Amino acid sequence: MAGDLPLTRNPAATEKAEAIRAAVRGATQMGESRLARPEDAAGLYALLADPKVFAPIYSLPRPLTRETVAAFIDHHLAERETGIGLLFVREGEDGRILGYSDVQVWPHWGAGELGGALHPSLHRQGAGGRGAGLSFAWMYDTLGLDLICETASLDNVATQRMLDGLGFRRLGEVTSVRPDGTTRASLVWEMTRAEWAARHDAS
Repeated sequence: MAGDLPLTRNPAATEKAEAIRAAVRGATQMGESRLARPEDAAGLYALLADPKVFAPIYSLPRPLTRETVAAFIDHHLAERETGIGLLFVREGEDGRILGYSDVQVWPHWGAGELGGALHPSLHRQGAGGRGAGLSFAWMYDTLGLDLICETASLDNVATQRMLDGLGFRRLGEVTSVRPDGTTRASLVWEMTRAEWAARHDAS
């Protein structure tokens, strides 16, 4: 995640921030996805090792190995305990992990960010856009967020189109820092809870 996100910073009341933390600590499911567990390391690594999945995502561990993926899961479990992060996985009928969702939360700003990816077999079917829309709605409704901030690399046209199509506002460019300290330029979008409700609740 970029260190200067979200761009819009409206301090949340203490009670609001604590309610968000409690909601994060209590979350076990997001739609069809469940919390990632330590024993998911091999299956999640198998998904992430595909360059079509791994390449566009700056927040994944580098180097990507089964061990670093296991640490990635453990880190998110620790974040859940403090109410600032969640990692979900989506399983297929055969038990393979076919997708993951990485939820990062700034309770003091009432804001969050969603990252993730699907197995290449599910690409170009509209599943990513539908899933992201449901996940954003869950973040507003279940976690109680007032703002969602998203980023995408300059060449990630699919994510750019998805965010534009969902009504997120483009706010320029930021520098995203990878876990290994390297950086990449990212476009940034935001949408408030009120903007989401006006666009999507009536549809």
